[in-house]
Order: sequence, then C-alpha cells, then structure tokens
Amino acid sequence: MTLQFSSTAQLPDVAQQLIESFPEERFFAFFGKMGVGKTTLIKEMCARLGVEDNVCSPTFAIINEYSSGEGEPVYHFDFYRLKNLDEAYDLGYEEYFYSGYYCFSEWTEKIEPILPEHYLRIDITEAEGIRTLSASVVEE
Repeated sequence: MTLQFSSTAQLPDVAQQLIESFPEERFFAFFGKMGVGKTTLIKEMCARLGVEDNVCSPTFAIINEYSSGEGEPVYHFDFYRLKNLDEAYDLGYEEYFYSGYYCFSEWTEKIEPILPEHYLRIDITEAEGIRTLSASVVEE
C-alpha cells in the first residue's frame, strides 16, 4: 500500500486506512527521518483506536503505554536514544512485542535484529512538502 499526503489534516484518513487495510496486524514498525511525521501519525492511529491519553513520543522513557477505547493496552516505542540492543532486552521487549496488542515503534532500525518475525513495515519519506507512506507486511 502506498499513500501520499501533504497536510496534517489528511492524517486521520491515512491512519484509518492503515488500520482498516491491515486489520490483523499489531506490530507497526515506522521508518523515516526525524521530523517526517512518525509520531504525529501514531497519535492519529491511537485516536482511531479510541486512546484518550496524551499521546507523545516516549523519547526518554523509550515506551509509553496507553489504553484503547476497549480498555486494551497500546504500546508506543521510541528507540532513538537506545544505545544498544541490551537496553531493549532490559525492557523485556518480548512481553510487549508478542502481547497481541497494538505496538507502534519509532526508530525501529535500531532494533531490527529483534523485530518479530511478522510485522507491518511503514516507511515515510518527504519531498517538496509531499509525504509518501509505503506499508507492507514483513514475514521472516
């Protein structure tokens, strides 16, 4: 799936399309340069899932846990400040990644060796004010 958008006003539709197009997926691995809109899109995806908590990047905490409209946990990771994979092991990443609940991961390239065997890869690029999102299921 490939989507293009040029304004944040389009993000609710983009988020809804992602969730509806991949209804069985629970691990969403975001890739893209700083400032491309990963966190902003994750905020919209959480809103579509009924999250009423303040959704913000867990840059320092590495993980934030929110509650969906159905009372289920939604996990939001930001691995930007991760120094090495041992820090991910210390978090107990497997408990989250394989929980069956929504997981949204930013700066996923830092943890690629420990990604689940099955996940949704979302690449976001920007050129001349147009963002292009490519989403595909990865099965290793």
